[in-house]
Amino acid sequence: MNQLPQLLKWVGNKHKFANEIITYMPDKVNTYYEPFLGSASVLGQLIHENVNELLPPTKINHYVGSDVLPQIPEIFSRVRDDPESLIEGYSYWRDQIQEDNKKKVYITALDRFNKEQKATDFVFVTRASYSGIVRFRKRDHYMSTPVGAHMPISSGSFKQRVQLWHQDFSQVDAKFVCADYRILMEQARSGDVVYCDPPYGNSQGILYGAQSFSIDDLFIQIAKCKRKGVKVLLSYNGLKKSGTIDTRPELPEGLFESIATVDVGVSMVNRLQNGGKKMLSENVKDLLLMTW
Repeated sequence: MNQLPQLLKWVGNKHKFANEIITYMPDKVNTYYEPFLGSASVLGQLIHENVNELLPPTKINHYVGSDVLPQIPEIFSRVRDDPESLIEGYSYWRDQIQEDNKKKVYITALDRFNKEQKATDFVFVTRASYSGIVRFRKRDHYMSTPVGAHMPISSGSFKQRVQLWHQDFSQVDAKFVCADYRILMEQARSGDVVYCDPPYGNSQGILYGAQSFSIDDLFIQIAKCKRKGVKVLLSYNGLKKSGTIDTRPELPEGLFESIATVDVGVSMVNRLQNGGKKMLSENVKDLLLMTW
């Protein structure tokens, strides 16, 4: 009841740590913005806790999530308004899988997604891909992630998850848009909160959008928000190899007034880049930076 189950499989998502991140948020928020939406783990958990009156008691009037990948806002709009389309889209592919044909089904689904760009195909692809890593080839912009080692969750399990998300999302004022993070952050006003979970420059360079992302540009937008009275939280990578390597970015002086660390475990991106080998020493501690 306290934890909303993960909907999309998504590398670097904050599903396991959403409760912890939420504890740092203000008690009252007019509009909550999440401009790097991805799997919507934090936004989803916030909605879940507000609808079900769980702790911590962060009260939020409106929610806005955005992503530059158009399938993401479409998926969560469907969660809110048309959950059956997601359930049917996932089941179409998942129900074709037998003991020995998972890779074939995945490749067929991935090929159709790359040609047609359907959000309903993308849901299955993220759940069946290697660790939910979403990466695109430069030459043709096709998603190129290999199939995952594990069997994707059953159609019945996925249906249950979609229904749980729909129950919560249908009870709040939430909207989802395809937009650059700068556009969304410009909309925020005093009394609002922005939570940023961008691609991590030194460990997630293969992910979609990471090649063109600049942390310094994001710092500029955060500073603009702070001057308007908007409170901003930023998740960013900090300590690797169980704390022996410091990869924290150089922070603009005076921009962040509070810093916490969140232990997020082993980097699955690094594991993919190293051929799937176990990396017991590659524990990562995220920084949670706050402007207040």
